[in-house]
Amino acid sequence: MKSKTIVSKYRTEFTAPPKMTPQDSSVDGPLLGNGDMGVAMAGTAKEHHFILCKNDLWRLAHEYDKSCPVPLGQLSILPDGFARASYRVTQDLYTATTSGVFELPKASMTMTCYVAATRNLLSVEIAVTGRAVNARASLTVAGGRGAETQTGRTDSTFWGIRAFSMDVGIPTGTAAVWTLCEEDRLGADGAFVVTPDKPVTLVLAMESVFQHDDYLAAAKASLKDLSTIRQAHEAWWADYWEKSFVSIDDPVIEKQYYLSLYGMGSCSRNPTFPPSIFGWVTTDNPLWLGDYHLNYNHQAPFYGLARANRLEQADPHDAPFLDFMERAAWHCREMYGHEGGIYPVGIGPKGIETTYNAENYFEDVSDCVEHGGLFYSQRTNGSYGLVNMAPRWYTTLDLDYGRKIYPFVLQIAVFWQNYLTWDEAGKRYLIENDSCHEGSPNTEMNSCVSLALCRLALTLALDLSRTLEEDAERCEAWEHILNHLSIGSVQEREGKTVFRYTERGRGWWKNNTIGIQQIYPAGQVDLDSDPELLRVAKNTIDLMQRWHDFNGSNSFFPAAVRIGYDPARILHELRVYAEHAGPNGFQQGNPHGIENLSTVPNTINEMLCMGHNEVIRLFPVWPKDKDASFVNIRCWGAFTVSAALADGVVRDIVIRSEKGHDCTLVNPWPGKSIALLRNGIAAENLDGDRVTFSTSAGETIGLKNT
Repeated sequence: MKSKTIVSKYRTEFTAPPKMTPQDSSVDGPLLGNGDMGVAMAGTAKEHHFILCKNDLWRLAHEYDKSCPVPLGQLSILPDGFARASYRVTQDLYTATTSGVFELPKASMTMTCYVAATRNLLSVEIAVTGRAVNARASLTVAGGRGAETQTGRTDSTFWGIRAFSMDVGIPTGTAAVWTLCEEDRLGADGAFVVTPDKPVTLVLAMESVFQHDDYLAAAKASLKDLSTIRQAHEAWWADYWEKSFVSIDDPVIEKQYYLSLYGMGSCSRNPTFPPSIFGWVTTDNPLWLGDYHLNYNHQAPFYGLARANRLEQADPHDAPFLDFMERAAWHCREMYGHEGGIYPVGIGPKGIETTYNAENYFEDVSDCVEHGGLFYSQRTNGSYGLVNMAPRWYTTLDLDYGRKIYPFVLQIAVFWQNYLTWDEAGKRYLIENDSCHEGSPNTEMNSCVSLALCRLALTLALDLSRTLEEDAERCEAWEHILNHLSIGSVQEREGKTVFRYTERGRGWWKNNTIGIQQIYPAGQVDLDSDPELLRVAKNTIDLMQRWHDFNGSNSFFPAAVRIGYDPARILHELRVYAEHAGPNGFQQGNPHGIENLSTVPNTINEMLCMGHNEVIRLFPVWPKDKDASFVNIRCWGAFTVSAALADGVVRDIVIRSEKGHDCTLVNPWPGKSIALLRNGIAAENLDGDRVTFSTSAGETIGLKNT
């Protein structure tokens, strides 16, 4: 089975012009991108607008309301006589190509667009039927927030620059250049004519100062040698889809699965500038300044990307944390007088603190500001960065990656080591003066999610320390903390024993999903947990019912899977969730941008193949009467796993070992022996409910029941 067979079935259609304008911070139209350059389509059949985004185009300053991502501006194409034309735009997910068809009774126009996967270039091919069409294209550069702008024409190219060099901490700048491939048909004012026998292709390139000193010249150079650009674009996307894929015989959920992965493939690849909260920036004044909100919003789009084998899209997540380490250490020394790092709620790229001096962020926010930083009395913003780093490490065991993140992991572990207090009476460590929610009291103690994130941090630090042979002298202290760290509290609500949000302070919250985030994404409760803990976890899911939460669906669904909740209920709610998404995959009526693009892929992957904490489970939370298959889901131990479920029987199991780690598998055929094939050759037979076998790096393991 190839991914093309599945993904090529899915197209998403926009049958009305997007409501979005360049002044809106929401995005509900067609979206194109390559993980660095992004284009949001807006406008009508009469006026086509391509809002131009670049992941590294920010205004950067350590000050609230002086730092945010911004668009460069927009490319507009205005064809004469199409004011009354119908509107239909279709996106083909497999080729990442967008086609707009605009029809009149006796004429039509088609625009075929893509942002090249291998170059920062937008291509728009325009064809017409019925009659010739006069059109004009123009590039408008946004000038707000103190931007320095330039526009001009050089020979057959039009160009524009948007830059920030005054009253900023780090200068930025991006250039856009456009022309027609048919240069001789381009007028002085950007006018051109399209005839039925002669389509035209408009190309626009973008480059930034972070990639080229002379970024305008680099953008102009990108417009040359375009003969293989479409072929390279489609080849990249074909490879992207082949990295892992699923077949679940549910077209609604399956389409949202691939549409979500299309979104992340389109907006996340720049290794030092991950996408901001909206992915595509369409205004100079995005909600929440469009920054990296660290108390879940920045992390959520990346949930499960490592397990989906999209490492190139997963890795940009880490850059803001690594770049902020020095400033986090400064905050920690000034606030607490000890080593480690404390992270505010909002940061930007390159170590910028977007929420610094944010006393007017919201009303009554002043109590949440410490040392000039907006912390909301939450001590976990840095630790939250580990929820994606940990699975990325454990599913690859990539030593280079381990070395890259270890300084940050160490900083967080040292913070907890110094911040925790010792309760002599209870012989345990406490997390005090730590709010579980924005706006909850700063006197709260032992938040359930803080305890889980602390445990995650120290466990990851120990594993990396031993693997990399670093800081061995710290391991004993970390182990002591793990062995004596407080456990989460429980309470009785509506006749059920459920998790309590804190041991002292807030017991419950009417929305959001903090109450189950120790399960996911913190990863401290799973199917190997104590049965009583699992019972409490299921009770909490029952009581919360936050499947369609404004903030927390992206953690609620995978948390339900991790504890073995009813798979039929999960799939029912996931279908409702998928049906509530707009054509571009974003949840309708939810202004939180790309954070929900993880929900469906992550949930489905966990249901089909749970590879957490050294144990692989195949179809562990999946209806046994529902056929399904998957290819190349990553599991702990640096394994990629493929399998199918047909007529209630698991088959076609292939496990590829990248690092030669021992593999532990829950027997998919209870009560039967497992025949092991190594690189296609019959090897040993295994018995038991759970089996462990050795592997070699690069080895392919096949498993059959006997």
